[in-house]
Amino acid sequence: MSRARTARRIAAGAAYGGGGLGLVGVAAVGLVLAEVQFAKRTVGTGLGDPPRADGLYGSEFGGPADGPGCPGPGPLRLAMLGDSTAAGLGVHRARQTPGALLASGLAAVAERPVELRNVALSGAMSDDLDRQVGLLLGGDGPGDGDGDAPAPDVCVIMIGANDVTRRMPPTQSVRHLTSAVRRLRLAGCEVVVGTCPDLGTIEPVYQPLRWLARRVSRQLAAAQTIGVVALGARTLSMGDLLGPEFAANPREMFGPDSYHPSAEGYATAAMAILPTVCAALSLWPESDRLDITRNEDMLPVAKAASAAAGQAGTEVTAARGPWALLKHRRRRRVQAESPTPAQA
Repeated sequence: MSRARTARRIAAGAAYGGGGLGLVGVAAVGLVLAEVQFAKRTVGTGLGDPPRADGLYGSEFGGPADGPGCPGPGPLRLAMLGDSTAAGLGVHRARQTPGALLASGLAAVAERPVELRNVALSGAMSDDLDRQVGLLLGGDGPGDGDGDAPAPDVCVIMIGANDVTRRMPPTQSVRHLTSAVRRLRLAGCEVVVGTCPDLGTIEPVYQPLRWLARRVSRQLAAAQTIGVVALGARTLSMGDLLGPEFAANPREMFGPDSYHPSAEGYATAAMAILPTVCAALSLWPESDRLDITRNEDMLPVAKAASAAAGQAGTEVTAARGPWALLKHRRRRRVQAESPTPAQA
C-alpha cells in the first residue's frame, strides 16, 4: 500500500473514530524486539532538563505592550508545544533552544518584540497536547474551557517521535494532534506543525529496526499533515531533522546521546522552520503561490503529505479544495539571543 493511501486511512480513522489502525504487524514487532530494547538503552538517555527560555526577545524593537511610553503594537506571542525537541532537550543555554532561536528570528523579521512561552514537555506524546493547549489558553487542566489568557499569535508544535517509539496507535496520535490544532485555531492562533521526524536516521538504530522506523515515522508524518492542513494549519517535514546537513555531519548536528539535536542542530532546524512561521503571520516576502523554479508543486492533499514526508524541510499548506501547496522556502539563519523576563 502506498504511503499516501496509508496516511489517508490513518487520518480518516482519526477523524471518524476508527480503531487502532496499526503501523506495523505483529510479526514485524517480534522481529525487531531485540533492536528496540537495544535502542532504548542507547539513545535519549543521560540528559538533564532543558533550559527555560520563556521571556521577551527583540526588546530593542519596542516595549512589551501598548500604553503610555510604549507606542506601537505590543509583542507578538509565540508558543512552543510538543516533546523534548520542542523543549530543547540536549543544550545547556536558553538561547540555544529552538523556541529562543525562533523568537529571535521572528523578532528580527517582524521588527517587533516577541514574547515566548514554551509548554513542551520532554517525553510527551500527542495525548499530552490537550494539557499543553490548556496551559496556553488559560484552562485549569486537560479538557477545561479556555480562560482569559491572551492566545498566542502563532504556535509551533513538534510531536510524534514518542508516539512511534511507544507504539501509540497512529489514529489516536493524529486524533490528539488535530484536536489540539482545532482548539488553537478556534482561539485565533496560526499553527505550524513540525511533523514526526524520520527515526530511521538515528545512528544507534540498526536494521531491520532502521527500515521499520523510517517507514512508520514517515507514515505518521503524512497522516499528521492530512489532518492538520484541513484545519488551516501549515506543516513542515522534519524528516531527518531537516535536510542533508544532519546526514552529512551527524557528529555536529546531534548531541551526546546521538538522538536529540546539538546546539548547531537546533539552529539548523530553526533556520528551516522560521520561514513557515513568518509566512503564517504574512511576514515572509515569498508568497503562497507556486514557484516552479524551486521545484514546488500543487497536489492532492494526501499526495502532497506523502511527498513532504519523504523530503525534509518541505512545507505543506492548503491551497483550494482538495489541493495543497508544497513549498521550499529560502532559509534564513537566526542569531542566538538570551531572553529577558517578559513584562505584563
